[in-house]
Amino acid sequence: MATMVGTHGDIRSVLHDLVELDLDAVEAYRTAIDKLEDTESKSALTGFMGDHERHVTEVGEALRKLGGEPPSGPDFKRVLTQGKVVLGGIAGDKGILKAMKSNEDDTNAAYERASSRTDVTPDLQALLRRNLDDERRHRAWIESRLSFIAQSDKPPTVEKHV
Repeated sequence: MATMVGTHGDIRSVLHDLVELDLDAVEAYRTAIDKLEDTESKSALTGFMGDHERHVTEVGEALRKLGGEPPSGPDFKRVLTQGKVVLGGIAGDKGILKAMKSNEDDTNAAYERASSRTDVTPDLQALLRRNLDDERRHRAWIESRLSFIAQSDKPPTVEKHV
């Protein structure tokens, strides 16, 4: 599901949508961590979930400073983001990580759009860019782990000696 967060409305509605997206991400991470078998992936995703929890707090505070009220829980998209993870679980850790990469694609896109807005203060722009850096790091790690898993899934090559 491609997100449209960051493309419409005033900055308060964008921040509200970012908080919702991060709340949805937290729920998806909880589901993924619960279903993963690989301890290294569990550990990394636990850290990423903490980043999303921090984003909820920091973006929520920024929204309050602008007179808005952040959402108190995830929205209906949670069903979709968690659903990707649950369905991905059928394919094991690889499927779960693919689902999480898809979710991270959405958060990356949202923070890229939000951080490129011109109607924000320098402090808010810095916050949005820090969060974007987190999102990029999450996606890069997941991509790297998926590549590692793909290499591990390949049968060993047999060298021919002539």
